[in-house]
Amino acid sequence: MTETKQQQWTATDLPDLHGRTAVVTGANSGIGLTAADALARAGAHVVFAVRDPERGRAAAATVNGSTEVRRLDLADLASVREFAAGWEGSPLDLLINNAGVMMLPKQRTKDGFEMQFGTNHLGHFALTNLLLPHITGRVVTVSSAAHRWGDGTIHFDDLNMDANYDPRRAYGQSKLANLLFTLELQRRLTNSGSRACALAAHPGYSATNLQSHAASPVARFGMRLSNRFAAQSDRAGCLPTLYAATQDLPGASYVGPDGWGEWRGGPTLVSRSRAASDPAVARRLWAVSEELTGVRCPLEVQVA
Repeated sequence: MTETKQQQWTATDLPDLHGRTAVVTGANSGIGLTAADALARAGAHVVFAVRDPERGRAAAATVNGSTEVRRLDLADLASVREFAAGWEGSPLDLLINNAGVMMLPKQRTKDGFEMQFGTNHLGHFALTNLLLPHITGRVVTVSSAAHRWGDGTIHFDDLNMDANYDPRRAYGQSKLANLLFTLELQRRLTNSGSRACALAAHPGYSATNLQSHAASPVARFGMRLSNRFAAQSDRAGCLPTLYAATQDLPGASYVGPDGWGEWRGGPTLVSRSRAASDPAVARRLWAVSEELTGVRCPLEVQVA
């Protein structure tokens, strides 16, 4: 007898989310927009947390469901604090840390951090901890298979990569930081007795505008070709995020596509690098991130 292949999970398999509130960072385009659209169609009230509210409102207008738009610039910690302060005690069922920048020329955030590390990791680190008292459900942070790029380590002696900046290596470090953040956040949630949980996801290779900001013109051209001929759609790319957000999975799980090389396919649990699984490095990164952002974890936990 031939074994039948299990049907691929899609956004139509989302549970009823009426009465739930979700925040999606970077929801104005790409997998952030498609994830926000799917959550709203399933009944959730979706907050578009975006740097440009005008673009956010235009994107939200394309979504069939309950939405609102709030300004959030992850490259500016003052903006992150303002967003969190404006939450005003409302319960938050789902935080999707989706926004990100990729392979930029060397730039700094408003607070002086290397742009990719500052935006992709430190901005979301601060946002999550500031909102944590309100979070009742899940924190899903979007990482990438790029966490394995380069030497696959966190450069604690030069987090801004001032000595030898490389856009690809800097992006890889920021995505590795996303996974280590998820690992340590879950440890703290468990240790504190919280019912919330932290998970990570990656979209595989999805055709979005993220790749359009690469530092090198040659890299941008190559990515345009790959987007056209190799990448999956943004609607397919958001499925690991939606799966991590709504399915019965252990804390600290990592979800990605099930196809060759995790480039494309249906959502499934995937592996991460050894460096991304190191609890000691995760704790060290957390401590450094608290120091750099000035934001402390509000949970009562045993540090050791």
